[in-house]
Amino acid sequence: MLIPCIDLQGGQAVQLVHGRKRELAVADVFGVLEKFNKYPWLHVIDLDAAVGKGANNDLVRNLCAKARNDFGMKVRVGGGIRTISRAQEVAGWGADQIIVGSAVFQGGKVNVRFLQELTENIPREKIVIALDTARGKITIHGWRKRLTLKAEEVMAQLEFYCAGFLCTDVDREGTMTGANLNWFHKLRSATSHPIIAAGGIKTRSEIAALEKAGMDAAVGMAMYKNQLR
Repeated sequence: MLIPCIDLQGGQAVQLVHGRKRELAVADVFGVLEKFNKYPWLHVIDLDAAVGKGANNDLVRNLCAKARNDFGMKVRVGGGIRTISRAQEVAGWGADQIIVGSAVFQGGKVNVRFLQELTENIPREKIVIALDTARGKITIHGWRKRLTLKAEEVMAQLEFYCAGFLCTDVDREGTMTGANLNWFHKLRSATSHPIIAAGGIKTRSEIAALEKAGMDAAVGMAMYKNQLR
């Protein structure tokens, strides 16, 4: 299944290369939503919140409401969800699932205490854990800090605390150079949980290959540039 993405920065829908260089920005965020309204799921990521430089709360909340009420879409929301209160707040906006990443790790290890508290306050079926990877290692805090852990090493430990994993290949994110199918297959063999693959995806054949392996595909740049083939 293809899942379109709306990444927010400064009140605009943006696409970044490797999470840093802005490639494009669209002021009409709800126009982007209209373009994506035929899909069953939508990802909304607050990039400002992810790097700790403000937030787009009203915009995220309104996107959730319009996507669900007008188009019948389900919405996953991520970006800067690092406390229990923030997780509860975002879930209260009508997000079907929330995406947590940085808070899952502390001191280079899995933050079991946070995860236990999170699942006591948010139903596990509403939690997706982001395992974004750069040069083979998990990266957090808006992809600014790299850990020594690999995604496939921690998946089994994290399964109890979530409904699935969002796995972004940061090295290919925004590049439209093609999905790293070998890496995604390695992840697939590490967990029985649902996986949403992201990073570099540019063709429907790649999406089909991921779907055959039991994974969804989160797609951004190729859709914004109308180059998904």
